[in-house]
Parts: sequence; C-alpha cells; structure tokens
Amino acid sequence: MSSPAKPTPADWFAIRLFAMDVDGVLTDGTVSISSDGTEAKVFSILDGMGLVRLNRAGVAVAWISGRPSEATTRRATELKVPHLIQGRTDKLAALQELAGRLQLDASACVYMGDDDIDASAIAWAGIGVSVPAAMPAALAVARYITTRGAGRGAVREICEHILAHRTPTA
Repeated sequence: MSSPAKPTPADWFAIRLFAMDVDGVLTDGTVSISSDGTEAKVFSILDGMGLVRLNRAGVAVAWISGRPSEATTRRATELKVPHLIQGRTDKLAALQELAGRLQLDASACVYMGDDDIDASAIAWAGIGVSVPAAMPAALAVARYITTRGAGRGAVREICEHILAHRTPTA
C-alpha cells in the first residue's frame, strides 16, 4: 500500500477548518493526576500562538478529544477555541458533524491526530496530519507528518503551513 499524496499549495489554500485531537497532539500525551484527583497537562505556547493567529485569519479551530478534561477546557477557553468537543471517541463522526454545521466538505478540513481512534478522521480530511511518534494506523493514512513532536510545536507547524498559503487579504 502506498503512502497518501503530500499536500500541495492548493490543498493548504483550501483549508477553512483545523481540527485536532488534544492528548498526544497538543500535549505530549502525558496526563499527571494527583492524589486529590486534579489533573495537569502541558501545552506548548508556540502551538497556542499559532492557533490564535489562525482564528484571526478566519480559519476555524476545533479540538476533538476522546476524554473530557478540565485542563483542556481551561486551555481552550484561554485561547478562545470556538469548537471544543470532548468525550467523543468517534472522531470521524464528530469531525463530519462539525464540518456539516460549518458547511465545509472534507477538502476544506485539516485533521491532526495520533492514535487509532483518529485514523478515520485523518483519512477523511482533505489534509490528514499526524505526529512522528503516532500509532501506526494514524501514520499510515496521514498525508503530512510533522517534523516537530506532539506538544512541542507540531500544531504550530501546521498553522504556519495554512497561514503561508492564504491570500494576503485572508
């Protein structure tokens, strides 16, 4: 089986929605849970700035996480992420529902994930993205694999690709 075709400048130009998993994409996949039950996650400031810039440029941003997390909610609120979907393990259905509400087809969507439950959404999106340390199912269907690691600027890398291919008026 051959690898999916790499995204072209025209593919990046068409993007109107950047949706992504949270744990293992925006974070390195580590969740710290203390004895009192509180959890902590580490998010990259580089990724956050990229997402803020995308919002300003008119590109919708969505986080689709399989598990609900107060840390995720707090970070999404801080960054003003307009579409936060938690507790959904069927990432493809969640992505397709959101794209439908936004009146977008697959070619206008980037989806970035790292695990088996992300693979169908990665494959459906116009540009499916994964991180280097992702599970084989995600890597096999990704059209683009970031050079930066999860929670270490991988999301910013994709933001920069999208922004670089937008018109100056976008």
